[in-house]
Amino acid sequence: MAPDGWFRRKGNAAGKAARKHLDALPDGLWTKCPKCGEILFSKELEKNLKVCSKCSYHFKLGAVERLAIMVDEGSFVETDAGLVTINHLSFPDYESKLAKGCANSGLNDGMVSGTASIGGHSVVICVADFGFMGGSMGSVYGEKISRAFERGIETGSPVIIVNTSGGARMQEGLVSLMQMAKTSAAAAKFGRTGLMYISILTDPTMAGVHASFAMLADIIIAEPGALIGFAGQRVAAQAQVIKPPQGFQLAEFQLEHGMVDMVLPRRDMKDTLAKILAMGARR
Repeated sequence: MAPDGWFRRKGNAAGKAARKHLDALPDGLWTKCPKCGEILFSKELEKNLKVCSKCSYHFKLGAVERLAIMVDEGSFVETDAGLVTINHLSFPDYESKLAKGCANSGLNDGMVSGTASIGGHSVVICVADFGFMGGSMGSVYGEKISRAFERGIETGSPVIIVNTSGGARMQEGLVSLMQMAKTSAAAAKFGRTGLMYISILTDPTMAGVHASFAMLADIIIAEPGALIGFAGQRVAAQAQVIKPPQGFQLAEFQLEHGMVDMVLPRRDMKDTLAKILAMGARR
């Protein structure tokens, strides 16, 4: 018979001390990269613009974070901040989802619009926030986009839109789907002026946003690894028409097949935009 205690797990003093030390660390000190699994010091990750130092995975940014690294300091002035979504269809629990979106993002909708400067060049800019109901496009979202194009026409300014979205917001039904036509018409009207429209696609840019204003720009820029497309990969696979190529909805595949003009790391975005705007100003 085995001596008593052979099959008992014996405590490891060093291991217990290490676990106690880890438990004492404040929450949020470390962040795990979802792509490579690297454990990153959160403050260093923020300094690196929320890009993994090991595999260059681009973490999602909120609208406020995006504006802070993209536009000239202190230049952003928000417009149409008072627009608030209402429950047109009396959709069940929509109000609670809106409240949760506000809590998650600190915004009253998934799109922030305003004016700013980049490299000293005035622009009208819109930035989506995935933290608000997955960046879904509803009536307020579409109205802000449309007004941004109108403001660009009025001021003679380029329009820049930073996109991230899961698509149209189902809780608003046809009111949401109508925003696809509405924003596309606004983009077309803006395009007839000869002013520059730049669309930036971040992870993910899908469905109704992808199928409307996001892909109608003069220059389309994507962040590395961004998921870009209409239907999600699982939906595309269920169609069973053809087997989609590997990585067919990633930014790099889209660049290879001419759907975007460049794939640009986040650290290079502001300087590149400033150069593009400077060239546009010299036309």
